[in-house]
Amino acid sequence: MNVMVIGGGGREHAIIKKLKENKDISVIYALPGNGGMKDDAVLVPIGATELDKICDFATKNKIDFAVVAPDDPLVLGLVDRLNEIGIKCFGPKKDAAIIEGSKAFSKNLMKKYNIPTAKYETFDNLEDAIKYLDNEKAPIVIKADGLALGKGVIIAKTIEEAKEAVVDMMQNGKFGKSGNTVVIEEFLEGPEVSVLAFTDGKVVVPMVSSMDHKRALDGDNGLNTGGMGTIAPNPYYTPEIAKICQETIFEPTINAMNKENRTFKGCLYFGLMITKDGPKVIEYNCRFGDPETQVVLPLMESDLFTVMQKTENGTLTKEDVKFSNENACCIIMASKGYPEKYDKGFEITVDDGLNGELYVAGAKLEGDKLLTNGGRVLGLTTKGKTLGEAIHKGYKEIEKIHFHNAFYRKDIGQKAMKVTEKN
Repeated sequence: MNVMVIGGGGREHAIIKKLKENKDISVIYALPGNGGMKDDAVLVPIGATELDKICDFATKNKIDFAVVAPDDPLVLGLVDRLNEIGIKCFGPKKDAAIIEGSKAFSKNLMKKYNIPTAKYETFDNLEDAIKYLDNEKAPIVIKADGLALGKGVIIAKTIEEAKEAVVDMMQNGKFGKSGNTVVIEEFLEGPEVSVLAFTDGKVVVPMVSSMDHKRALDGDNGLNTGGMGTIAPNPYYTPEIAKICQETIFEPTINAMNKENRTFKGCLYFGLMITKDGPKVIEYNCRFGDPETQVVLPLMESDLFTVMQKTENGTLTKEDVKFSNENACCIIMASKGYPEKYDKGFEITVDDGLNGELYVAGAKLEGDKLLTNGGRVLGLTTKGKTLGEAIHKGYKEIEKIHFHNAFYRKDIGQKAMKVTEKN
């Protein structure tokens, strides 16, 4: 079978490597992919949001199945377009992808169907938003309604900061049209958990839980990023919490989308916070998370392509999805200065004998050299019987990867380790 994967980051590299395990797949195309994927897929220089070109390529190259990984093409309706020309896809259609495409929609959905989340208000008028903030207490969360590369959420420590964030979004256009409407919500406290789930629109099967590290610097300091590393499973996500989430969040969300005639098929990402009042939804994503995918898929024992096909054709069962009992750690190597200004174009070299899965995100090929070409450059995932073993191995192995201006957090998984040591 001919398969194409839309996207070009570390998440897509992890998906491609996992798909390669299926012997029925003859060729995998990455659109656009990146230079670090050259040994795992055929790179096609078509951007993830170039929908016409993608459909044309799919027709000419007799694509049998497409995996649409990033949020932008999903929200733009790429799955609908590909289905119209007879190509099966893993990923939600446009009317279901709105669950990530509009935070106002997702918050209203949760309110309507009693899915636990933070209290909130939505505004499309700047003066009304400012007036509302005058009567609220900090810290408080300001969210751009639309997609913003994972950076459209501001946790304001003062009301003044909150007002600045609202002005930046609604008046100064910091996130373009995505910030025309904002959601202002209460600040929740507790450990965060990421849970990705396969769903065919009827059943929802959670994958192993994970913990992301969003801040750029050690100790959860610095600016918010797309994610500087992950571990799995997340020790805060106990069997008791998992049962509550399945009954009060996961299944009700799928049922709510069905009642709204927006059946969701694909991977639904649940960003959760375990508060003193129980688990609550912080956000939904309509696709695999990045870098959560890089620790979740290496622990998956089932065949990913088979699960994706069953998700698409509506025959998914809980027995189809199995994970090992191992632990995984992914450390992201980034360009110094990320998530703000950084230099790129530096050669990436890897010492012989690297023991781990290397997922490349921000890199390009020039001749036979692989050069840095982004903020988050790559991720290294290592596994172990214990979390401590996986982390120790990761930091030992990452010393074998080199490029000028490289930096990475030195404390990935340490918060989780404290929990496991207590238990």
